[in-house]
Amino acid sequence: MSNIVAIVGRPNVGKSTLFNRLIKNRQAIVEETSGVTRDRHYGKSDWNGKEFSVIDTGGYVVGSEDIFEGEIRKQVDLAIDEADFIIFMVEVKTGLSPLDEEVADILRKQKKPIFLVANKVDNAQRTHDIHEFHGLGLGEVYGISAMNGGGTGELLDELVLKFKDDEDDFTDNDLPKIAVVGRPNVGKSSLVNALLGQERNIVTPLAGTTRDSLYTRFQGFGFDFELVDTAGIRKKAKVHENIEYYSTLRSIRSIEKSDVIMLMLDAENGFESQDMSIFQIAQRNHKGIVILVNKWDLIEKDHTTTKKYEEHIRNRIAPFSDVPIMFISVLNKQRLIKALQLAIDVHERRTTKITTSKLNKIMLEEIENYPPPAWKGKYIQIKYVTQLPIHYPAFVFFCNLPQYIRDTYKRFIENKLREHIDLTGVPIEVFFRKK
Repeated sequence: MSNIVAIVGRPNVGKSTLFNRLIKNRQAIVEETSGVTRDRHYGKSDWNGKEFSVIDTGGYVVGSEDIFEGEIRKQVDLAIDEADFIIFMVEVKTGLSPLDEEVADILRKQKKPIFLVANKVDNAQRTHDIHEFHGLGLGEVYGISAMNGGGTGELLDELVLKFKDDEDDFTDNDLPKIAVVGRPNVGKSSLVNALLGQERNIVTPLAGTTRDSLYTRFQGFGFDFELVDTAGIRKKAKVHENIEYYSTLRSIRSIEKSDVIMLMLDAENGFESQDMSIFQIAQRNHKGIVILVNKWDLIEKDHTTTKKYEEHIRNRIAPFSDVPIMFISVLNKQRLIKALQLAIDVHERRTTKITTSKLNKIMLEEIENYPPPAWKGKYIQIKYVTQLPIHYPAFVFFCNLPQYIRDTYKRFIENKLREHIDLTGVPIEVFFRKK
């Protein structure tokens, strides 16, 4: 299973501040005004070598008639439903409020680990004030200061101890894991059923039919891999307007446990913001990516349609546009096997190891022809390059002044790597280190 942690609580207790600290980035807007966070933010974090996903939610307001607070409440309900662990934030500055008690009543009904966190513990007196929150009946209270980081280490120590191992997720961990992801109702389960030749997954016109990750061994047409889809019926009471949020959370689960993702689009709707969100999640997780444009049989075409459509997608996903794109029709079973072959090819490229001698031969020559520009009168000399021994392609360049390498030159280096080494569909990382 994936380890997804949701941060919930009433407005203005510091949820977004903690979220930003956990992901080491100012992704969520932080203001001293309630209701600033109205959407969910997703980020990656790690502690003691264990990675997990963090979901920042809007402030939970019970019984409010405000339309925005109603939407926030729906989103928090979704986060609680889908997350594996819940951080319930309160704050000592204002003390225990009736709203905290109402949220606690809701959380006590959840059969999930809940960590009660009292924020803004900035001095010794407030350390004693956290004890009033024991009255919520949610167990131990963790006093922290999300602003300066005080107490967060102890909280994370306890959190990661509860994480479950991932060893039982797959029948064979040596096989490639290929995930089928995308917005609701683009044909993900239909694709899996077409490939397996059976109605393994439930398909309905209702978006959100599919729920939990399902792993199926696929053997046929010369392939042998784990096919990852999400499966299961969601109760109608749980199918809210925020179906796309469910889709993103399910995609996160599938993406994190896969090697390659097949991102399915609906040809009639095009490449939408939700597709971009899923694409970026896969890229941040360093997964191989293949884009499949489904329902291509429904599009009126001329000799330029395919080219224009592909150019539009590549412009949207730039600068990482070196991604294979295949136009398919699941209904007519068009180009499905070719799509699988693309995914397997991407997996092979993702696991390719380049010898240090070859890397230095090709890249040092490129660097000599186009050295990094001087910065503040200082000249940068890159002497050596090697590939890091990790599960995705990452390359480290050793030089005398790595701090003066500009992003534009970093992109130049990545482009040259892709020119010489076939890394289509594979996100890569380039690092510069002191020699």
